[in-house]
Order: sequence, then structure tokens, then C-alpha cells
Amino acid sequence: MAKKNSINVSTETVDEALAIAKKTQKPGQSKEQTRIIAQGIQKGIAEYKKSAKAKQRQADKAQKKQQKLKQPQNNQDQAVTIEPNNAKKSPLPWGLLVVSWVSFALYFFYTK
Repeated sequence: MAKKNSINVSTETVDEALAIAKKTQKPGQSKEQTRIIAQGIQKGIAEYKKSAKAKQRQADKAQKKQQKLKQPQNNQDQAVTIEPNNAKKSPLPWGLLVVSWVSFALYFFYTK
């Protein structure tokens, strides 16, 4: 049993190919010849759609690459803007530092 080289083609493509073949049909052309021409048109349409999908996939991949390259830059910009806000949050650590140094100085001078 020999396998046919068939491509999965939608019914819309089959109908479209048949309509094009009938429009270009020459006088005296048999139905068999028209059917063969329609099959050739079908293959052409299928190959065109296949190449268009491949081009679209490549364009999508390139677009995703560009987005990935832009994302780390955006994250670094956000980190820079967030850091200064964290430094101004609370005076408590500075106050505790001053109190500890004063306590140390008092302890140092009164124990002598």
C-alpha cells in the first residue's frame, strides 16, 4: 500500500482552490484536468499558509527576545527608585545608635 503525499487542508481551502480553477478553466478542458489544477492550487495555498505561519512564529520569537532584553533594564530602574525610599523610612535605628553611644560614654566616664 502506497501512502499518498497528502497535506491536511481545510474545506475552505479546497473550495477556494476549486473556485479559482473553475474561473481559469479553458474551453474544452475536462473535469479531470480542472480537478488536477485545483489540487495544484490547494498545494500552493497550503505551502503559502505554512510559510506565513513560520514567518509569524519567527516574528513572535524576535518580539519575545526584545521584551526579555527590556525587562531586566526595567527591573534595575525600579530597584534604584525603591532604595532611596527605604532609607528614609524610620529614624529609629539612628536614634538607637545615638542612645547606645551616649550610654557607652556615660558608662565609660562614671566607672573611672
